[in-house]
Amino acid sequence: MRDRAGWPVRYTRRVRTYRLAFTLALAIATPALSQTTMPLWPNTPPGAPNVATGQQERDTTNSTDDMIAGKRVARTGFVSRPTLTLYPAPPSKNTGAVVVVFPGGAYQILAYDLEGTDVCDWLNGIGVNCALVKYRVPNAGPFPKYTQDLADAQRAVRIVRQHATEWQIDRHRVGVLGFSAGAHLVAVLGAHASDPVYPSLNAADKDAAEKLSARPDFTLLIYPAYLELDDTHTLRPEVKPVALTPPTFLIQAEDDPEKVENAWLYYEALKQAKVPAELHLFANGGHGYGLRPTRLPITHWPDLAATWLHTLGITTP
Repeated sequence: MRDRAGWPVRYTRRVRTYRLAFTLALAIATPALSQTTMPLWPNTPPGAPNVATGQQERDTTNSTDDMIAGKRVARTGFVSRPTLTLYPAPPSKNTGAVVVVFPGGAYQILAYDLEGTDVCDWLNGIGVNCALVKYRVPNAGPFPKYTQDLADAQRAVRIVRQHATEWQIDRHRVGVLGFSAGAHLVAVLGAHASDPVYPSLNAADKDAAEKLSARPDFTLLIYPAYLELDDTHTLRPEVKPVALTPPTFLIQAEDDPEKVENAWLYYEALKQAKVPAELHLFANGGHGYGLRPTRLPITHWPDLAATWLHTLGITTP
């Protein structure tokens, strides 16, 4: 018996078997894109971590938590040992840009998948490397009451620049993206990137990262929280933009329980400081949707963000 091309069927089956075996061997021999996880600090992080005695970092998600787009959210709590995980873009797509991501969670937990690993998947898909930060959230409140989270943010940006050559990224295209409380942290970093908020590391711990700038080259704030001062229609002083605050992208919904004023007050302050900014407001969307698409137009904000990054020259080949 012969196949349509005239080859003996047994021979055809054998060739197909060889091709399958070769494909599997190639897949095994080709390493997957590696993720790199490292501690932010060489030894004990500066500042007391104010975590209840005996509490260990863990996923605090439970069955009564709200679901987002039909899925649970991984809620990482009691973080006292901050880390940075690099998710490299595929070599064929790598633009050299990198975004350092800060999940939200009211400075109590980190929505580590919804506003973290999901974001890295999207960024990698548009050719952007992702550095996901697990920063300290010991329920002590945001800056300036508590400085450890800003210290972690400064250190994360510096580490990314330190490893620019090794990770095949451009140290002049290092941005930050934050959600909710993470967006507040990003705004604080934009205004206080050069402030000495942690003691200088001792001689044994100092590394090349400490000599590098913590100022991001661009920032994205997604449904920011805590930017407005106590319903006064004024901006909190700790997030007031300065001359060195980087170009900024903002998204928020008018029905956000954290209040849309967070976004437009910050946008107006950016305008006054002559910082380039782009603001998108939507009628509906609420808060905490991450990148999970729903029927609401606001959940397609990643398309707007990707266009902004391209227009800014961050992802332009």
